[in-house]
Amino acid sequence: MKLLTVSLFAIAAAAACSKSSSPEAKSPAPEANETAPAPATAEATPAPVEPAEPAPATLGPAPDFSLPDLTGKEVSLSEHKGKTVVLEWFNPGCPFVKYAHADGPLKDQASRLMSDDVVWIAINSGAPGKQGAGVDTNNKAAKEWGMKHAVLIDESGDVGKAYGAKTTPHMYVVSPEGELVYRGALDNAPLGNADGEVVNYVDAALEALANGQTPAVQEQKSYGCSVKYGS
Repeated sequence: MKLLTVSLFAIAAAAACSKSSSPEAKSPAPEANETAPAPATAEATPAPVEPAEPAPATLGPAPDFSLPDLTGKEVSLSEHKGKTVVLEWFNPGCPFVKYAHADGPLKDQASRLMSDDVVWIAINSGAPGKQGAGVDTNNKAAKEWGMKHAVLIDESGDVGKAYGAKTTPHMYVVSPEGELVYRGALDNAPLGNADGEVVNYVDAALEALANGQTPAVQEQKSYGCSVKYGS
């Protein structure tokens, strides 16, 4: 009796192996709208490791400079270290600058944002004899537009070229650590014409710095008149 039981078990096992190896015995493929079950694994897949938060990006150290203001007093970037500095490339003869200061965002932007922590400086890199150049011309414009911040004269153009200033206005924001965190257009609305919602990139950069963040937009193509370099 025992021998008969073992024989029957062996026959059944052989039949089962034969059935599983036969092509006709394969499970049907899942329908197009079904999801095939994932194969079983011996161990659970470990959760992915999140990458470390990258260090805030910058455009590099802001070049230091020393230039005379409209009274002849030397003003340097380094004397404002520890503060946020906005640099505005300026030409009072440029229609884009005229609009921005008379009726546009620069009419009150500097006075609205300047504080113990924020310094605003305009720089005119026009060569002598060029449009908007000269102390007298800039003095007249500063008084007409009620500009309370310094206007510096860069007749050689060395500072403008060090920053790569191409247009007026061309804006730069320097962090308290002396790093450039924004450069480019004042906003997306040349002469007040915006394609959609108006975005002031300088306002946004200063708000980000005030909140301990890196500006979401760090570079934007500038617009305006060309800087009137001598060569």
